[in-house]
Amino acid sequence: MQLTDEQKQKVTAWIGEGLKLSDVQQKLAEEFDIRLTYMEARFLVDDLKVTPVETVLPAPTPPAATATPGLPEPAPVSSLLTDGAPPAKAGGVSLKVDEIMHPGSVVSGSVTFSDGGQAHWQLDQQGRLGMTTVTEGYRPPPDDVATFQAALDAELQKLGF
Repeated sequence: MQLTDEQKQKVTAWIGEGLKLSDVQQKLAEEFDIRLTYMEARFLVDDLKVTPVETVLPAPTPPAATATPGLPEPAPVSSLLTDGAPPAKAGGVSLKVDEIMHPGSVVSGSVTFSDGGQAHWQLDQQGRLGMTTVTEGYRPPPDDVATFQAALDAELQKLGF
């Protein structure tokens, strides 16, 4: 997909205003009827040589663990992830990248949302993000989805994607 010079200037201005990649995707769809995957938006921003502004989110206060007499203390959420490596945390969302990727994916991992809901995610060769929740029918809080995308973007940058 080729953008016009005007569209490229708009994207550069949006990033300069502090918009996140998900916001840029939405604006491109609304204003120019251009729909990009998350990975395509990342490549576009990279090609334009602009960097989204990282927002520092306040650390969440962990929910109080309720212990039942005679039962062990609840395990921390990070211990529920697959390899025990410390997950990346952002705004109550814990993100982990798998050491061994799921078949058919370029990168994959797991995420735990602020309400404790969990999902497995993956990016395929075409840059499409897929997510499968652990609990059928679970929907993460809308604010957590944006936080997840920002945390995923930061982790992918660390990995050189």
